[in-house]
Amino acid sequence: MLSSQHNLVEPAERMLVPLIIICLFCCASTMAQGLQPHSPQMPAPPPMKFISRDERAQLDGVTDPKAHTRLAIDLASDHLTQAEQFTVQKKYEAAAEELGRYLGLIDWTLRFLSGLNSDKGKTRDLYRHLDITLRGHIPRLAVMRRSTPVEYAINLKAAEDYVRTARSDALDSFYGHTVLGEDGEKKSDRLKNQTSGGETKHP
Repeated sequence: MLSSQHNLVEPAERMLVPLIIICLFCCASTMAQGLQPHSPQMPAPPPMKFISRDERAQLDGVTDPKAHTRLAIDLASDHLTQAEQFTVQKKYEAAAEELGRYLGLIDWTLRFLSGLNSDKGKTRDLYRHLDITLRGHIPRLAVMRRSTPVEYAINLKAAEDYVRTARSDALDSFYGHTVLGEDGEKKSDRLKNQTSGGETKHP
């Protein structure tokens, strides 16, 4: 009777040995993966500054400087709102596209204002309006950056810097000053280099 029970136990013990070996192998493999250094996430490509054909047509159809500037700023603000909504939805590619459209319209506004007579009080008022608007945009960009993965957040940081410089440029124009950097470069010229993409694209 004892011999029969021993024969039943022995095969069960032989089955346990491979199972233990498999478990040990899996644990070792998991630990090894945990010890491997994670490769850094590649940064997302910078957003392209962009103005749609429809928006370009709207802007070209408004010749009054005040109405033109306000329309451009309103369109830019709408794209910033869209970027915020996409960020909340974790649609970071779509948010980056809206950010590019936003930057394109801010760039457009600065170029348009630079072509006006800066000695006129009305032009200075438009610069002041732009300054006030951008002052409200900066903290919104910061909130987006803090809730965005690092590979996209770097572009939002560049956008913050761009908007800060644009605001300073607007203030300088409002007060009638042209402030040079330490290297003698105008702030308006430095704006071109703060976000990649060069000239704003117009399809």
